[in-house]
Amino acid sequence: MSFDKLISRIVETQNPTVAGLDPKLEYIPSYIVQKNFEEYGCNLRGASRAILEYNEALIDALCDIVPAVKPQCAYYEAFGYHGMKALYKTIEYAKSKGMYVITDGKRNDIGSTMEAYAIAHLGTTQVGDDRIEAFGGDALTVNGYLGTDGIAPLIDICKERDKGVFVLCKTSNKSSGELQDRLIDGKPVYRIMGEMCEKWGESAMGELGYSAVGAVVGATYPEQLAELRAAMPHTFFLVPGYGAQGGGAKDVIGAFDAKGLGAIVNSSRGILCAWQKEGCDEHDFAQAARREALRMKQDITQHLTGGIHL
Repeated sequence: MSFDKLISRIVETQNPTVAGLDPKLEYIPSYIVQKNFEEYGCNLRGASRAILEYNEALIDALCDIVPAVKPQCAYYEAFGYHGMKALYKTIEYAKSKGMYVITDGKRNDIGSTMEAYAIAHLGTTQVGDDRIEAFGGDALTVNGYLGTDGIAPLIDICKERDKGVFVLCKTSNKSSGELQDRLIDGKPVYRIMGEMCEKWGESAMGELGYSAVGAVVGATYPEQLAELRAAMPHTFFLVPGYGAQGGGAKDVIGAFDAKGLGAIVNSSRGILCAWQKEGCDEHDFAQAARREALRMKQDITQHLTGGIHL
């Protein structure tokens, strides 16, 4: 299954992290923005072309040391159809460089509408006699709070196309407990969602012990993270909240299994804005991102005393 491919990349790079590609124009060096505004106009097209150039340079700098990228759809949707083209091109470029792509869309609906989301981001669209990939991500973040009706349409595509999904479980934001910590029959909602992820994944198991149904579990709640790891042995975790949101390396260790697998930790602003934090020349932005990615890798893996191995 799809997460077998991700796990293999993690072992190959010895790095359980993912770079979030959540670009804002203020993150992008001025020379890239200005060049694209001069060529394409100071408009949504010019901005989207600047985003794509920025993303491609980051991917070039990271592809040999970071196993995956995670573009967040909202940052591209903000630039209209030009932004969505930049998203498509970013996914295409990252995959051409051997990176695993998690499309962060947090999609959810039921029936044919959810099937359409699945087709758009993980499947192929029927056009006449041809089936064509619309976006081509390897995995998609989804919201499971519509229940099985919202997840079942994804499972067949995951099995057929070797794809994966990450279901929101215990998220990293401060107000997540307003709903996710509520008790139902004495059990918190996040635990019930975790149990559902395990059940949804039973028919889509990979060779390396994890199903095609993963879960989003935040680094900002380390006790719940460790609790869910023990309760969800076949569910691969996407772990946001490291760095800018306050989660540290020790906070994420509970996400991993005994082999140093089972989770991938996201950093977005920390990597995207590394050149600004360093105060280095803006032309060195991609190498600053690489330095931060290597620092993050060391920060986390130093606590994985058993290493990362199959």
